[in-house]
Amino acid sequence: MKEIFGSASGSSGSTPPAALAAKVRTLVPSMTRSMQRVAETVAADPAGCAALTVTGLAELTGTSEATVVRTARILGYPGYRDLRLALAGLAAQQQSGRAPALTTDIAVDDPIADVVAKLAYDEQQTLADTAAGLDTTQLGAAVSALAAARRTDVYGIGASGLVAQDLTQKLLRIGLIAHAHSDPHLAVTNAVQLKAGDVAIAITHSGSTGDVIEPLRVAFEHGATTVAITGRPDGAVTQYADHILTTSTARESELRPAAMSSRTSQLLVVDCLFIGVAQRTYEQAAPALSASYEALAHRHRR
Repeated sequence: MKEIFGSASGSSGSTPPAALAAKVRTLVPSMTRSMQRVAETVAADPAGCAALTVTGLAELTGTSEATVVRTARILGYPGYRDLRLALAGLAAQQQSGRAPALTTDIAVDDPIADVVAKLAYDEQQTLADTAAGLDTTQLGAAVSALAAARRTDVYGIGASGLVAQDLTQKLLRIGLIAHAHSDPHLAVTNAVQLKAGDVAIAITHSGSTGDVIEPLRVAFEHGATTVAITGRPDGAVTQYADHILTTSTARESELRPAAMSSRTSQLLVVDCLFIGVAQRTYEQAAPALSASYEALAHRHRR
């Protein structure tokens, strides 16, 4: 089983202030209810909580000192003192106007102009949260594996399947062999053919999609390098992932399913992977990309 929370905090061993709010949104679903109260409280009022002792925060949230310390560690801090320092930093950012207030949900009777504004803000927040929480060490390792891979298989179902297709099309255009699989049977039969030197990528927002986990497990057991792109770093998919890339976990509402915002964060991670690979393989990628543009150019002329 891979380390669930270690990779998310980066190589520094402590989550930077700018990433705290994003980390809370990502990890809250996997916490106990008492830990959720602590995490949500510090994210909602970092200035107030930064002034509290561990005993004070425990009393404020109706929990214990041990729960506060465990929550701090899950959020990526060695102890409560480190969390307080990050809260102070986050409070300073908010006072300087760099941290906007959270948007409200879209209502049935919202004017279309408000819908546009709320969706735009939510998309921006999703991308910012994903960027803040993305472990660049894990990302760099995944890029290295992709750049050297004999073959890459990408698994995704539904909205995640569209992201899988996006990644494979990008890799194909720079001359790399890549296949997207949304049929679970075909995914498993292809995963059996993978071996050391190949890469398998599973894309699942929930981290628990069985049709994506199964082919990743098969690829993992056959020696391929495996990558999970998921909104749940504690999800079952990470059991079989050599590298874990965490996306933002957005709130689901009646009018906006989680699949919409999760796809936004997944596409950001996919773009980061692609650009990283293109940089590593530039001498091969540049002429291949030019050739693909030229081959399609006549289809876009009047």
